[in-house]
Amino acid sequence: MVNASPSFRRAAGITIPLLGLILSGCAVGPDYMVPRLALPVSWSSSGTETPSRPVELARWWERLGDKELDALVEEAVAGNLDVAAAKARIRTARATERQTNAALAPSADASSSAARQKSQGEVGNQFKGGFDASWELDLFGANARSSEAARYGSQAADEDLNAVLLTLVGDVASNYVAARGYQARIALARQSAASQRETAALTRKKFEAGSASAVDVANAEGQAASTEAKVPDLQTSYAEAVHRLAVLTGRGPAELDARMKRGGPIPRPRRPVPTGLPADLLANRPDIRQAEREYAQATAKIGAATAARYPSVSLSGAIATTATSVGDLGKSSSISWSLGPSLSVPIFNAGKLAAAQEAAEATRDQYFVAYKAAVLGALEDVENAIVAYRQERIKNGRLAAATQSYRKASELAQSLYQSGSSSFLDVLDAERSLYSAEDSLLTSTVAIADNYITLNKALGGGWDGIVDASKPEVVDANTGPRLRKVSAN
Repeated sequence: MVNASPSFRRAAGITIPLLGLILSGCAVGPDYMVPRLALPVSWSSSGTETPSRPVELARWWERLGDKELDALVEEAVAGNLDVAAAKARIRTARATERQTNAALAPSADASSSAARQKSQGEVGNQFKGGFDASWELDLFGANARSSEAARYGSQAADEDLNAVLLTLVGDVASNYVAARGYQARIALARQSAASQRETAALTRKKFEAGSASAVDVANAEGQAASTEAKVPDLQTSYAEAVHRLAVLTGRGPAELDARMKRGGPIPRPRRPVPTGLPADLLANRPDIRQAEREYAQATAKIGAATAARYPSVSLSGAIATTATSVGDLGKSSSISWSLGPSLSVPIFNAGKLAAAQEAAEATRDQYFVAYKAAVLGALEDVENAIVAYRQERIKNGRLAAATQSYRKASELAQSLYQSGSSSFLDVLDAERSLYSAEDSLLTSTVAIADNYITLNKALGGGWDGIVDASKPEVVDANTGPRLRKVSAN
């Protein structure tokens, strides 16, 4: 073992007490404070359909009562590519945080060398071993502010994933509801067209018997064909919804076709949606939480930019031993060492550092405005969703009543027409009105579910389960030292 010399111990005795004073350090730049915004005390659009009791966001899609939808949401969270990208961004942010935190700790390097040399006519060997250490003393908190910013950035990445999951769950539910709605409308169009074809056949028989005109036959067949013509457009929209649903779950566009063809009812919420209070959005909406963390990160970066305008102090030390043989490095060798602080003071930089601080302050202002915009946007989303959900339920009730009346009118018109007590125009008008009312009712039923989905998204309802962001998408193999392969290109 190599013993430190008395001069080395004296230098350490002087430096270490100074180090204790320096380590206490100080901080520059603004300390972050969570912004306080004036929020409404209640939702202006709330009614009995949207009670203001505490919001229930946990697995809200399960309240639609559709097991197939529940399964697709689970599959989407596991396989969606946007989620995979968000998890990769989390890993990037966490690695950046660890990298930034490393600047707070000392660094050390070991070195060694061997040489054969000639000196004063004699040829001999020289072996050298050394150890270098350095530590940037964070006198004005530059590294601490950078570490703080990195921590906020990592938290923002977590909220980015939550926001992606919120959007994903809503998109899966919306496309699933749309697909079921198109299936129902396609079935209705085919059923109505078949009924209209029967009416056309009856009209042709009456025409052949001389009790109906050729105009009646043409109108009857034309109406049936017009209803049938709606099916291709509905089929196209259905296919688009199913393809989007498959891609959202990380599959090829056609991989859910057979599964969705089994059919199912249009999901419908069984009870009103509690909306909670506007202030709940600050905790429930991941986009607001993300914007707040990004604002905090930008604030911390001001401190790092400000600290760059102050002196920086580093403590460095080195020790080396030199000998003519490897075995003598630890005993019969010459030893050299150095230990001490170094000071760097910015004197003239043409305003570069001041401009960097000003830029950081302006960037902070941008993120503050973005945070306020996120809050206002969230308030608007909820107010709009409450109105849309409530009004669609009212509309749906009116459409249900209208459909029931048109169905009675159609049955009566058919009965009177068959007995010869009514004209064919009455039948034609009744069938057209009934199909339109039934199709509108189905569209409204889809809209209720869609508005329910939109309201839950606006309130901040997303995935509340565990998502492992630590697993990489690409696992590299054979990454250690090896002979480099020469490319053929």
